[in-house]
Amino acid sequence: MKVLKFGGTSVGTVESINQVIEIIQNNVKEGHSMAVVFSAMGGVTNRFIEIGKMAASGDTEYSEHLHSVEERHFNAIRGLIGVKQQSSLIAKIKVIFNEIEDLLRGISLIRDISPRTMDLLLSFGERLSTTIISATLNAKGTEASFIDAREVIKTDSNFNNANVNFEVTDANIQKMANENSGVLCVTGFVATNDLGVTTTLGRGGSDYTASIIGAALNADLIEIWTDVNGMMTSDPRKVKKAFTIPEISYAEAMELSHFGAKVIYPPSLTPAFQKQIPVKVLNTFNAEHPGTTVSSHSGSTAYSITGISSIDDISLVNLQGNGMIGVAGVSAKLFSLLAANHISVILISQASSEHSICFAINPADGERVKDLIEEGFEQEIAAGDIDKVVVQEHLSIIAVVGEGMKSSSGTSGKLFSVLGRNGINVVAVAQGSSELNISVVISKKDISKALNAIHERFFEVDGFTLNVFIVGPTGLIGKTLLSQINKQSAYLKANNNLNIKITGLINSRQMVINEDGIELGSWKEELDKGEKANLSEFISDVKELNLANSVFIDSTANKDIVQHYKGILQSNISIITPNKVANSSTQEAYDELKTTARRHNVQFLYETNVGAGLPIINTLQGLINSGDEIHQIEAVLSGTLAFIFNNFEAGQSFVDVVKEAKAQGFTEPDPREDLSGMDVARKILILARESGLKLEPEDVKIEPLLNDDSVKAASVEDFYVELAKDNSRFENLINEAKERGEVLRYIARLKDGKASIGLEAIGRAHPFFNLAGSENIIAFTTERYRTNPLVVKGPGAGAEVTAMGVFADIISLSSMLK
Repeated sequence: MKVLKFGGTSVGTVESINQVIEIIQNNVKEGHSMAVVFSAMGGVTNRFIEIGKMAASGDTEYSEHLHSVEERHFNAIRGLIGVKQQSSLIAKIKVIFNEIEDLLRGISLIRDISPRTMDLLLSFGERLSTTIISATLNAKGTEASFIDAREVIKTDSNFNNANVNFEVTDANIQKMANENSGVLCVTGFVATNDLGVTTTLGRGGSDYTASIIGAALNADLIEIWTDVNGMMTSDPRKVKKAFTIPEISYAEAMELSHFGAKVIYPPSLTPAFQKQIPVKVLNTFNAEHPGTTVSSHSGSTAYSITGISSIDDISLVNLQGNGMIGVAGVSAKLFSLLAANHISVILISQASSEHSICFAINPADGERVKDLIEEGFEQEIAAGDIDKVVVQEHLSIIAVVGEGMKSSSGTSGKLFSVLGRNGINVVAVAQGSSELNISVVISKKDISKALNAIHERFFEVDGFTLNVFIVGPTGLIGKTLLSQINKQSAYLKANNNLNIKITGLINSRQMVINEDGIELGSWKEELDKGEKANLSEFISDVKELNLANSVFIDSTANKDIVQHYKGILQSNISIITPNKVANSSTQEAYDELKTTARRHNVQFLYETNVGAGLPIINTLQGLINSGDEIHQIEAVLSGTLAFIFNNFEAGQSFVDVVKEAKAQGFTEPDPREDLSGMDVARKILILARESGLKLEPEDVKIEPLLNDDSVKAASVEDFYVELAKDNSRFENLINEAKERGEVLRYIARLKDGKASIGLEAIGRAHPFFNLAGSENIIAFTTERYRTNPLVVKGPGAGAEVTAMGVFADIISLSSMLK
């Protein structure tokens, strides 16, 4: 014996009803005896509530709304069975609608609709759908009997949520099953009291009907047919990676349902659970899918949790005070007060010190609960034993549920770690001693972000996803970075289980944000089709999206973007950038960004600020963090100046070497920007700060490379003229160095708390002597590396190596977040 239940969406249209009939007929062919419970057609119950309220308010337009409901049912009949068979069924349905019209007329006359009357009105939805489907089955050659559940299910008179008299009901159901043949088509949701007055079974009423019938008949299986593929690991509307749970225990289903999972309402299935009858949740529109089986035991799984559920909108009430400590009966008084006023409590959390109790409620009850507590504890509040009652609004609850938590350590650690790394503050926590559920209260604005982050951490369905927003994708560094990510994405997925999702792009002209990700092979086309660029709006949209594991990449040298860094970090979004402006401005601004990142538990990564892709900052931080002491830092930090002085030889014109550097793309359009030494000054300033020194930009001593006439030249061409005039000075420098067996290097130095940069002549013993091309080199002299400095050497400029350094920071960030 099987009991099937079809919900409103399953019987909402002609097409869906035909699918229901096919499912029933397939079961008949397989030899199953069945009772099938039907809900009202989708949306009809809500329409009847609306129509009833309209009639009670004297709004005569209720009749037009009723007529549209009537037509919907007539159209269903016309679409389901042949013309010759329609008339008798339409006549039967018309009689039912005449009853409804009479009832509504009475409601309209007395201008009131009581719970008892509302139950009668709502009962028509199930009576109509079940009448039509049972008649259609018979018309299609499948024997079916219409069963009005009001004749067999008996309840008390608690209208809208009646309590079942199981002793009488079970006997009635067993008798009904023996006296009727074929498929038993039963109206869901409805019942009657001992006087024969119509009642309804409350939330999950049709599920409850199926459970009552299944338990009374000792069914082998109850099937709940709905519009999703069973119970999911999370709400698929919020978590796109959610998937069907194959097996779940009654207890797990109960917990998930209590905290928002709406596929089934387990309390209504208690009769079936008590009889240990398995319940399958299946999809009417994908009947081949195995769905979810709910039974007395949880299925075997590789995961420590079974599912994640949530309640999107709650209020948290906090009762606290020194007078509560060690005083018996405070909790009893509080919850008795709430129960007496029919206030449902969703979650409770109490401090071990007994100093406070907080509990979650429906936001609609917030003000009333506050007034009730202040009245009930008036004396304690007046005496100062209990503080003023605080109600926090705009909160949500997330529940992590699973019997596997009992045998798997670290579930709480994983949960709080992933929330913390995404900047999600936990307002309250509740965990039962059964270790079946950990519930956390968070800000409502973070609910989607939290669900996705938790789901990804615990289930790892499609790997770890980093949401990347890039400023400057069409610049040399940004464009190269996107190309590198595209080439490496398959490897990262296969070997690191990492997905780098490009979620937003903006250049000086256009911007685009796509929460589902921008295709790496066609990002230019998507950007060109985007909106007109507006950096403030773009950043605002990034914050508003509030996606888990987000990173903002500034691949430009733009000074204006830096002003947004603090707000981005405060929104719990990490930043990666080769842009040196932020870290080389004032000490106060540098400290503020570092502090902001630390407070909001996000990363501010800028390895490429110094030495492009060379691991300079990471090396320095590693030395300091491991307890080493920095004595001196020497470095050649300009690829441009390295190229110039590596190629400048005696007898050669210095201006020609500068022009060659420009021709090969090593300098800015105006070479003075490189020859001024300011870029090197910014880099050594950043290293000084990373080593713990407090220095301002003006504290870096710069030995000028150019004379005043060259610096002040009106144009680049004029600059070349002035530089040619100064050629003898550079020739003397190179000749003197050569005579001593030395070479010229433009060196930045940090020693004794002071930073300086300038042109120096060095001998063969110096690690910088054999520098070639545009290479950068840095030497750390430390307590551990006192005799032989630690040297890092390699290409220090160029789009490829700089983009690679940014890419390396992205990989580092993903490891930190994971």
